[in-house]
Amino acid sequence: MTNITRSELFALVYRFYPRGLLHMQREHVPPGEPVYADTEEHRRLVEAANRGRAEYPTWKAMLRRLGDRYGLENASLHLFSGGTDPAYSARIWLTKETALSFHVSLLGPYYGIHLPGIPEEEPVAREIAREIEATYPGYQTIPPEFGNEVVPDVDAGPPFGEATIYICLFSEVWA
Repeated sequence: MTNITRSELFALVYRFYPRGLLHMQREHVPPGEPVYADTEEHRRLVEAANRGRAEYPTWKAMLRRLGDRYGLENASLHLFSGGTDPAYSARIWLTKETALSFHVSLLGPYYGIHLPGIPEEEPVAREIAREIEATYPGYQTIPPEFGNEVVPDVDAGPPFGEATIYICLFSEVWA
């Protein structure tokens, strides 16, 4: 695995999210002003989601393997309704009330496992990591000191300026 740098992650985010623009519909933007949906960055995000739809059978097969062992919920089906989420997402229920969520980015070779902080999570997280790394060779996790860093000038779901690298590359429900 290569060492990830903060600047590489910010550069990746900025390839898919335009700086300084709110994700607003054209009718809410004054004439002549830039529109989020018309940016090159947004076009790349749409293309990544399209690739995610095309490569969905790989994700589905991995979930089937994990689902044979755990109570699993696939949170990526919305891609098929035209969604532009930046990653495949799923959760595994550790207890009746507590789930561990995990994401495989469509924007770069990264994955994340969001731990709920209970003792039962560790062996499950290790198994998920092994499965992801076997299914998506070369993918790696993002260290929390980078992933939790706020990207102050993009609109990626939370209020403008509050999205983290994790949210930009994985899911607005990361928080």
